Amino acid sequence: MTNPLLAEFIGTAMILLLGGGVNASVTLFGSYSKGGGWLMVCMGWSLGVTLAIYAAGAASGAHLNPAVTIAFALREAFPWDQVPGYIFAQLAGAFTGSTLMFLQFLPHWGKTEDKAAKLGIFSTAPAIPNTIGNLISEIIGTFVLVIGLLFLGTNTFTDGLNPLVVGALILAIGLSLGGTTGFAINPARDLGPRLAHALLPIPGKGDSNWSYSWIPVVGPILGAVMAVVVFNLIS
Repeated sequence: MTNPLLAEFIGTAMILLLGGGVNASVTLFGSYSKGGGWLMVCMGWSLGVTLAIYAAGAASGAHLNPAVTIAFALREAFPWDQVPGYIFAQLAGAFTGSTLMFLQFLPHWGKTEDKAAKLGIFSTAPAIPNTIGNLISEIIGTFVLVIGLLFLGTNTFTDGLNPLVVGALILAIGLSLGGTTGFAINPARDLGPRLAHALLPIPGKGDSNWSYSWIPVVGPILGAVMAVVVFNLIS
């Protein structure tokens, strides 16, 4: 694959198909893995990111996240004129991956009555609603992600190992910091699926909670900017 925008689209779609898929697996009635728990969710997302990096890395650098793209641009490691295209590809990929996940579990939606649980398969929500606290959680989680990626860039890994290390970073964030808001740490990961939830004919769905939707967009961007500032001070 030599088209970086297509690579970002496919990689982000893969993350949401597999990440949304594990959410659906532990949530929807009739799934063999219903009730699998938080460890299973975090493992599913981290492995999804790992595989997506393997798929997209050679062609696009595997940003797969608008916050990461903005951070690399701030570091002058990525051209600003390519930022809008990357972000659009990431959002479109997230929407597409979520749509494929919906189709994968097609018979299960109508068997599950909990509207909030159905939304939670697509997008994040706070365990305890608190605007400031939820925003801080997303800022801190993304700060750890981006500064971790920047530090990883200062190390040399055996060929093919880097995606596994990034996957481990995602797993650590999910296990340690993700229980407050569901660790979006990626505006595309939340906004694309939330739009899919709003548009898809999901039986018995509720609203898409747009009043919360700005937090998993603004929080990750702020966290990414802060990570670049701190990294520049110490590197």
